[in-house]
Amino acid sequence: MLAHLRFPLAKSRGRRYPEPEHPYRNPFQRDRDRVIHARAFRRLEAKTQVFSPVVSDHFRNRLTHTIEVAQVARTVANVLQLDEDLVEGLSLVHDIGHPPFAHAGEAELNRQMARFGETFDHNIHALRIVESFEQRYARFPGLNLTFELREGIVKHSRDLVPGEHPELAEYLPELRPPLEAQIIDLADEIAYDCADLDDGYSAHILSVEGMREAVPFLADLLDTVETQYPGATEREQFQEVLRILLNGLVSGLIEGTATRAKETGVSTAEDVRHNTSRIAAFTAGARDTAASLKQFLRANLYCSPLLDEDRKLSTSRMAELFNYLLDNPQGLPEGMPVHRAVCDYIAGMTDLYFERTYREIFGA
Repeated sequence: MLAHLRFPLAKSRGRRYPEPEHPYRNPFQRDRDRVIHARAFRRLEAKTQVFSPVVSDHFRNRLTHTIEVAQVARTVANVLQLDEDLVEGLSLVHDIGHPPFAHAGEAELNRQMARFGETFDHNIHALRIVESFEQRYARFPGLNLTFELREGIVKHSRDLVPGEHPELAEYLPELRPPLEAQIIDLADEIAYDCADLDDGYSAHILSVEGMREAVPFLADLLDTVETQYPGATEREQFQEVLRILLNGLVSGLIEGTATRAKETGVSTAEDVRHNTSRIAAFTAGARDTAASLKQFLRANLYCSPLLDEDRKLSTSRMAELFNYLLDNPQGLPEGMPVHRAVCDYIAGMTDLYFERTYREIFGA
């Protein structure tokens, strides 16, 4: 497949602080392990993916979503013959910078920081976590990950614009990231599209009939499965549909990326970096399927009254807490603007710790 585009480990730009080689783990394997042992990684267990943990403990949280992304991405990397260790490390770290309350929390922190002429971006925050906030070593700050892991954190989901973020200038904003990093964003999309359908159905917000009416390709899959398994329950039939859907999207990412690599004529990992656009891609059919799924989920799940009410309550409380801490910054780190310290503090919270802190300050 694409072994010729595999990132060559020997050409890694290494770590910010040099370390001796490990006797039986390569640098990307060590990166993966450092991410898994990070406190910020463990906190993902208590951060919302779509549904708040108080609704049910059956739904995905940010950690289980991350594991699903890693499973999809490793499968793709294995078939394409890319570096699975680099892919796994990037998958596991890709959401480590998310604040509480999912994307609503990120949007609210960004609104608060805009008052000070700054922004909040969970990928940039993730870089700060692994560079500074995690303190596990006496020899250096942060996790001292390889350049490729750190670059992938800020570039896996979008290309950088030269000059837009001066603090990221060392991460080659004029170049594309390695192909291993490029597949993470699409693996992420596959994982959350399928998982959110599953959780939305389990929450009785999405129905099989609603999917059948709104998404033609899901209707076709449902018809096929109902014919194959006429005695199965609706839930069992729906799970069969999800499996077919997941497999189809993963296959579409594998085939689309292989085709795109052939069309562009890239022959080395360095060519991938210098290409004018990304190589990782869906086939046309998988791209249309993913787009239809996102449109359906946005209209019927993410904007549903239940989630909208929960989102409004969470973000209003986040704004309250942000303003309170601005006026009462005792105990927050010094040496930085107060608004940045407040933002970092809230971003690191789990949903449950946020609620506990809010109750302690404002009451029930």
